[in-house]
Amino acid sequence: MVENKPIIVAQIMGKWLGGGVESSIMNYYRNIDKSKFQFHFICDADSINIPYKEINSLGGKVIIVPPYQKLFKYIKELKKVFRENNYKIVHSNINTLSVFPLYVAKRAGVPIRIAHSHSAIINDKREWKRNWIKNLLKHFSKTFANRYFSCSDVAAISQFGDNIYKSGKVKIIKNAIDVEKFKYNESVREEKRKELGIDNDAFVIGNVGRFVTTKNQTFVIDIFSEIKKQNSKAILMLIGQGPLEGRLREKAQEMNLGEAVIFLGLRNDISELYQAMDVFVFPSLYEGLGMALIEAQTSGLPCVCSTRVPNMAKVTDIIKYIELEKSPKIWMKACNKFTNYERKDYSKMVSGYGYDINKEAKNLENYYCEYVGDLYE
Repeated sequence: MVENKPIIVAQIMGKWLGGGVESSIMNYYRNIDKSKFQFHFICDADSINIPYKEINSLGGKVIIVPPYQKLFKYIKELKKVFRENNYKIVHSNINTLSVFPLYVAKRAGVPIRIAHSHSAIINDKREWKRNWIKNLLKHFSKTFANRYFSCSDVAAISQFGDNIYKSGKVKIIKNAIDVEKFKYNESVREEKRKELGIDNDAFVIGNVGRFVTTKNQTFVIDIFSEIKKQNSKAILMLIGQGPLEGRLREKAQEMNLGEAVIFLGLRNDISELYQAMDVFVFPSLYEGLGMALIEAQTSGLPCVCSTRVPNMAKVTDIIKYIELEKSPKIWMKACNKFTNYERKDYSKMVSGYGYDINKEAKNLENYYCEYVGDLYE
């Protein structure tokens, strides 16, 4: 790049909680050409699980700012950070809330301001308050951005509207993964089950995601309860953490599921845990894409998910969509169809749909290069 120094991209991360957005951006960071671009991760002060060590080892930097709820302090500190670092690119990953950092970026004279939509907005009474705010703010999502990214067509239309999407201004940046890391491996399956104390003949239902209303793990427990009635060897594996964890634990106890529900917290071995599962259940209220579904399918793991997950997430023939309005018994029957399913490697198919990070990171580089090049024309 200019003077043989990498361009620094300010990645606005909001509250780093170790979720799918953070995983996606880190995947791109690990694979992008760091002689061309480096990342500064700007995170709210109430973040957790920030991988400082890895980011520093890759040459990046973490910058902590006040949480966005303290809006005036947040704006003041962001303005200082933007001006001190003289960023050419600010890439905001906080969906409708991007209006705030991109407003500051424009005021600070940052020339390239990217709004990246990672989620769709679907009206659901369980999320009415959050969705009311999102629907209000999304009308301003285009005000201070001059470039647009999205993880899917659904997320693009939800945040930016039909006109901008159909104009071709929105670039689809897929939630790509290291497909080699997630491909099915029978020996890993056996080792991981042994490590977790799970019998070879156990029927393991899995879910990965933040313990929040959107991910709908309470319904996962309802589904599992029906499965357990049919199969005493069934196990439910919940991977993640979040504000609803206590309630989920209480519900499992109230339904007499006891030790059959395993809470594994945040993990660094998720690719191996997929191998240990038999069915992946994903009844989200809404998703921008559903990165966990891409990972699960890559490992040859059958998936049962809600129809509110975008069709772009369907990249194999081992995924079944069901309406959330259907009863837990209907979901149970869909899961049980995979009881004796023979796993195989789907990594090449997933890569063919554009979810290989080694290829997709080059696309992101090219967009950045194009945008920076425009500044010198």
